[in-house]
Amino acid sequence: MSLQFLLKASRPGLWFQTVWLYVLPTAGTDMLDKPLWWLGLFYVTWPLNLLVYGWNDIVDVDTDAINPRKDSWLFGARGTPEELETLPKWIMASQAPFVAAFAYLLGWPALFFFGGMFLANGLYNLRIGGLRGLPPFDLIVPLAYLLVVILGAELNGLAWPSLMAFGYLALFCGHAQLMGQVMDIEPDRTSGRVTTATVMGAVRAKILIMGMVAGEGLLVGLVFNDWVLGGFLLVAVPALAVDLHLYGAKQYSRRQFTMLGMAMNLAGLGSILWVWFNGSLVTPTL
Repeated sequence: MSLQFLLKASRPGLWFQTVWLYVLPTAGTDMLDKPLWWLGLFYVTWPLNLLVYGWNDIVDVDTDAINPRKDSWLFGARGTPEELETLPKWIMASQAPFVAAFAYLLGWPALFFFGGMFLANGLYNLRIGGLRGLPPFDLIVPLAYLLVVILGAELNGLAWPSLMAFGYLALFCGHAQLMGQVMDIEPDRTSGRVTTATVMGAVRAKILIMGMVAGEGLLVGLVFNDWVLGGFLLVAVPALAVDLHLYGAKQYSRRQFTMLGMAMNLAGLGSILWVWFNGSLVTPTL
């Protein structure tokens, strides 16, 4: 098993999502000299995403084989049968030291985090009856990502964000999951996988994404009085409408997938830095 495959299987192009969630409760604080903050930041990049996406790759072999997004640093590896057979051992090995360390440091909050993550991924990735193929649970189960916010708060001795912040992040996780389904809609249909996007169709799914992003922008602006981030999200809605007009239900090319992945990373990095220095989503103004 090569290190390159293990890194690629964790889909580095999507690390920004877990980093975003981890950083939020520490926004506006001075954490750069805290070893525990860095330990947590490392965990939510490679090890956590290897658990989430590697486990998914093990059961989605047929879909991944015809998915034009796969075999890239942005969207993950396309493993050989031999690599996928040994991947569970490497996933467990990547989790074990962090389970032990966080349980020692945090006690029950660590057990709550790992128990929730393992349960959600297990239910999602069951070979028979997995919730990844049972809409709308394929959008609901990924909300377990919100446990990363709790990990960030507990590990760094900070209060949990407000319920309104969790509401915003739930929309964020939902639209990100649905966007991934829209990009995978053709290989999912070909392989027989059922998702919310395949049931709704690409056009209606894209309209729902636009509504979710608009809701995020309004929530951030009105509740947290952050019209910079909120305005950016609202401006993204017309851009999504242009995509809907130009492409509709058409499949994107691999080059377009790559450009979209790079754009998502730039937007994610920019919003992480903004929230980190601004701290606007920590406390609502309403």
